[in-house]
Amino acid sequence: MTDLKEQAEVQEYFEFISKKEFPCVAAKTALTWQQLNCLVVDHLACPKDDAAILDFIYGFVDKYRQSDKLYHSAAVIFRGPTAPDEALFEELFWQRLQSLANLDARQYGYDPRVVADPASPEFSFSLKEEAFFVVGLHPGSSRAARQFSYPTLVFNPHAQFEQIRTNGRYDHLRDTIRTRDVAYSGSVNPMLQNYGAASEVYQYSGKVYDNSWQCPFLSPHAHSPINTAA
Repeated sequence: MTDLKEQAEVQEYFEFISKKEFPCVAAKTALTWQQLNCLVVDHLACPKDDAAILDFIYGFVDKYRQSDKLYHSAAVIFRGPTAPDEALFEELFWQRLQSLANLDARQYGYDPRVVADPASPEFSFSLKEEAFFVVGLHPGSSRAARQFSYPTLVFNPHAQFEQIRTNGRYDHLRDTIRTRDVAYSGSVNPMLQNYGAASEVYQYSGKVYDNSWQCPFLSPHAHSPINTAA
């Protein structure tokens, strides 16, 4: 940690995950196993920290790829905006992912195990040719499980879910989280879909969408000549 303020913000995130009622048991496991990595930066609307975020994610990818354990997660905590509503958070959420992808495409291709088109049920966000399921948290979220004090982007390696599915444990994990989320939030998350039923982008920001919504993300990797894994 670079300063006491950052330590406090990271500790607050750990305490958010640690709450007994918090529904995501996978996040709890990542924290217990000390595999929940955090970076604190300034404002979600500002691109000045994008290079630092990318370095952080790249370092996380290197460490994750060398591990034989499951349940790794990387959280980028933003100090602002302090009180976004869902519309503002969604706009800034996709701005940051777009900016990170634009920088990433200068060095890497897209993870070949997933699809770069956000309309596809096989889409997943990619950095350093590693696919991620990205979860947005912020204080104005309509879902209690997403109501963290700071806007936060949580990057969960997609391959972990595939490995859990291969091991035959995915359905139990999914059902456990859903049951806990109903108890915690008072209702089923309307954006939840079973795997392969719809694009996972509908679950990223935490906002409720209708069928007319189109994801604003456009992968630059499709137009990049670079396709070399590292």
